[in-house]
Amino acid sequence: MKKTAVAPSNIAFTKYWGKKDEKLRIPENGSISMNLSNLLTTTTVEFLDEYKKDEIHLPGEIDRVIKHLDRIRKIAGIHQKAKVVSENNFPTGTGLSSSASGFAALTVAASFAASLQLSEKELSILARQGSGSACRSIPNGFVEWFDGNTSETSYAIQIFKEDYYDIADVVVVASSQKKDVSTSVGQKTAESSPFMAVRLSRMKKKNEDLKKLIQKRDFESFGELVEQEALELHAIMLTQKPPLIYFKPETIVVIKAVEKWRIQGIPVYWTLNTGQDVHLICQGKDKEKVATLARTLSVTKDVIINLPSSGAHLVKEHLF
Repeated sequence: MKKTAVAPSNIAFTKYWGKKDEKLRIPENGSISMNLSNLLTTTTVEFLDEYKKDEIHLPGEIDRVIKHLDRIRKIAGIHQKAKVVSENNFPTGTGLSSSASGFAALTVAASFAASLQLSEKELSILARQGSGSACRSIPNGFVEWFDGNTSETSYAIQIFKEDYYDIADVVVVASSQKKDVSTSVGQKTAESSPFMAVRLSRMKKKNEDLKKLIQKRDFESFGELVEQEALELHAIMLTQKPPLIYFKPETIVVIKAVEKWRIQGIPVYWTLNTGQDVHLICQGKDKEKVATLARTLSVTKDVIINLPSSGAHLVKEHLF
């Protein structure tokens, strides 16, 4: 059977860094994110007896994709090989969480192609095993990922619908160069930072505070917390052994511009993941203004405006 799914990338307002269980990708801490309307992966999967081996056509680590197909085959009790074709509409490997959208789309398309009828929770648990943050791209809108202590207790749920909070994420693609160290590899030495234990002791309260700020729609306090959280995450990376420096000169240019725009009276805040491209968080009414300002920067390669979006879902149009 052939099925196609579209899944969004997501931006984590509070980040996860480090794993309790490397194999199962259970995170050291929970996190809160928003699915993004215009950073999308489309994936078509077909299982057929005629395929003698898995045919994988996508950007990314093919071995991880085949392992994920094996997980799904085991659950479904099938042995057929698959053809997989996947496309991103945004740069891969630059810190825009393409693995999140990629493995979420793969999970949904392959599960339904294997005739599985999994719940949203089961899909989230399964997606997490392919790429941790992919579990957050399964539900709709604003999402919380529980760290848990077992595979069954680490999954993501919707905490607010897409239309609950009128905010936007204006992505500034400052460089399309792929990062040297992947997120999966970088996290393995997270605990070598002398500040990691302090961070973990603060994360539960930080997540609760963030949910309250979203609920109250307190944009200024929300933006300040999100920006401070991004700085804290990168402080851990900078103090790991070996240290990780995901910022590029272009990244700093964007960050300093945001500080200037705020002084000029435009409420906009920045965050970023494990890469150089920057997410500018603003209120919905300001998204075009922020995008226009971003395009004036000399380092800007592209600007992508995102609203809160639905999670991974099936579509009828296939890629092959």
